[in-house]
Amino acid sequence: MTAAPPSSLRERKKRRTRQALIDTALELFTRRGFGGVTLDELCEEVEVSKRTFFRTFTSKEDVAMAPDQDLWRAFLEELETVDPGGRPLVELGRDALLAALERMDDEGWTRRLLLSRRLAERTPSMGAHGLQFCEATTLEALEILDRRFGLGAPGDLRPRLAVDMLIAAFRGAVAGWAAQADGAVGEAGVAGVGDAAGVAGVGVADVAGVAAVADVAGVAGVGLAGVADVAGVADRVEPPPRQDLAVRIRVQPPSRQDLAVRLRAAVAALPGSLALTTGPAADDEPAVS
Repeated sequence: MTAAPPSSLRERKKRRTRQALIDTALELFTRRGFGGVTLDELCEEVEVSKRTFFRTFTSKEDVAMAPDQDLWRAFLEELETVDPGGRPLVELGRDALLAALERMDDEGWTRRLLLSRRLAERTPSMGAHGLQFCEATTLEALEILDRRFGLGAPGDLRPRLAVDMLIAAFRGAVAGWAAQADGAVGEAGVAGVGDAAGVAGVGVADVAGVAAVADVAGVAGVGLAGVADVAGVADRVEPPPRQDLAVRIRVQPPSRQDLAVRLRAAVAALPGSLALTTGPAADDEPAVS
């Protein structure tokens, strides 16, 4: 087998610059607050231009959430090749996520993830960015499942719910992992957190208790990033300007009854997602058992 060609000098330089931006951003945001650091100050600290920054990231929120997003992008890559083996879909997703976690082999990744999560807890704009990333990644995961296994029949909520349950399990695992990391730090503080890859691996692997973790409210509306609870974000976001609020009032939203019907349908489909298995995609029907 021919060995993969080494990366070019330009590619290695791009990776180093990207990593320097992530590390510097997380350190500055943690010390001074997310709003206390401008993009110009960040670029000056790393000695790159804003043009260079925008070649890699779309915003301050994007660079601050890079550790989490890198994991889920790796998850999508693993989902493209993971062996179905006739397993329940949640188990298949678990194994893909564990494989992605194994790829986060940089010893500083766990610390960066912890810093990013802590920032997200007190930064509403990061929560909103996380929800957008979450929805986009969820849709991409569903596209892969449909293409590989035929799990995309119109009106079948089970694939979406299975993916959401995996996300809920990951959110619960990270929350417990972060609490354990805080306990291990003690008086040293978050800045002294070491590599906790073993802790993260154990937490994510235990998806057997997913039903306990996947609170219906979290499953129904959160999504892949799992960065901020929607209710918590709503509590912290400032009210919109009066003119914007007036525009929103003129748009008639769906009724609460419509939402209730959809919620009942989602909850009714939840047990089916736990038993959903995968196999080779058939030409004329979804591979559902």
